[in-house]
Amino acid sequence: MANSNLSNDLTSFKRRISDTTQSTQGSLEACKQTEVEGGKHAWLTVAGSFLVYYASFGIVNSFGFFQDYYQQGLLKSTPPATIALVGTVQIALMNCLATVSGAICDMYGVKWLYIGSSIGTSGGLLALSFAQDGAFWQVFLSQGLLMGTAIGFGCQPALAVAGQHFRQRRALAMGIVSAGCGAGGVCFPIMLGKLVVAVGFTWTLRLAALKVMVCYGLAIGLSTSKHTAQAVSSKWRTLLDFQGFRDRRYAVLCAGAWLVQLGLFAPTYYIQSYCASIYPTTNLKAYLVALINAAGILGGILGGFAGDTFGRLNILYPSALILGTLCLTLWLFEQSLQVLIIFVCLYGFFGGVWGALLPPVISQISPNEHMGARIGAFYSIIAVASLIGSPIGASLMGEKNKEGYRWLIVFGGGVMALGSVVLFVGRVLHGSDLRARW
Repeated sequence: MANSNLSNDLTSFKRRISDTTQSTQGSLEACKQTEVEGGKHAWLTVAGSFLVYYASFGIVNSFGFFQDYYQQGLLKSTPPATIALVGTVQIALMNCLATVSGAICDMYGVKWLYIGSSIGTSGGLLALSFAQDGAFWQVFLSQGLLMGTAIGFGCQPALAVAGQHFRQRRALAMGIVSAGCGAGGVCFPIMLGKLVVAVGFTWTLRLAALKVMVCYGLAIGLSTSKHTAQAVSSKWRTLLDFQGFRDRRYAVLCAGAWLVQLGLFAPTYYIQSYCASIYPTTNLKAYLVALINAAGILGGILGGFAGDTFGRLNILYPSALILGTLCLTLWLFEQSLQVLIIFVCLYGFFGGVWGALLPPVISQISPNEHMGARIGAFYSIIAVASLIGSPIGASLMGEKNKEGYRWLIVFGGGVMALGSVVLFVGRVLHGSDLRARW
């Protein structure tokens, strides 16, 4: 009898322990879900990521300034298509390294990545300041290879670490981070254009290097990571995570984005030299790249908000179609400087929408613990498009007049429009109801 009572007591005790454990686990999961949706550390991390994007893409999006400066002075004997390789290699490396840097961010956090990126980007600017006239290889090594590698280990982690803190408002958070790209693209070209007149090219780059270091230093202090604890062997197995391509939605999305990226940078790289050739008496050419990026700030934030409200992919593929259409209409057939400015503003706005929504579209079909690696794998594929797109466009250029730029414009607009069609197919793969939020 005593043994029977003891057995019943033990069974009852085990049941209470099990209930308590399940209750505790449920409470922990609830806390995690609540924590994911924001808080002070989350928004400080967004601010830090914004600064990284501001500094890094401030340099990348200023390549229109560098392209024009090199063609007119430092590398005036070098063909424009060859000069464009510096910018495209920079972007391609940034995207290729995204899969590695994103996975490292998932595993270890961002602070050491930020430190390395800061040193490499600033060091690249300092090295570029010593480049000699006509020495293309010096420009290529410092600006293309060194800075491209360094930025690659900063930008992708900045986006991933911001996304780790949010679920429902992830597109808005990533849109704010992406707005740093536009903000840097506004401030840096204007700053570089003014300083190069005042203090020369050499000291302009050294001051820019100082600004980059300050931005990264603040980001290191503001940012917190939610990296996952894994065994070392497991970590290295997931460093290159291309498992997402088993999902048709992911694969088709990558194909469409590849085509869009192929033509995306044509206006950014060549609008300044186009304006100088077609409207040589205007002083606005130095501000066109900044204007594209200024409009991109608004596009990034509003695009992120619209994506969270109506569906991220529902906004993404129309934005790609609009980008292609703008090139094939307003830019191709413009007859006045006013129309060119309207094109620049609209292109910048929808380019900001595109840049803000592509990462959260990828993340919404990726496991949270592999988000950085999956986004990185995606960008490593479209890096090829970023590498070859602008040089292909430059090779299509003829004389420096409207007719000479025609095939560059047709190429850029055409591949983006085609990419939007592929993205629409990807949207249909998510569900035939186009009103559903995807």
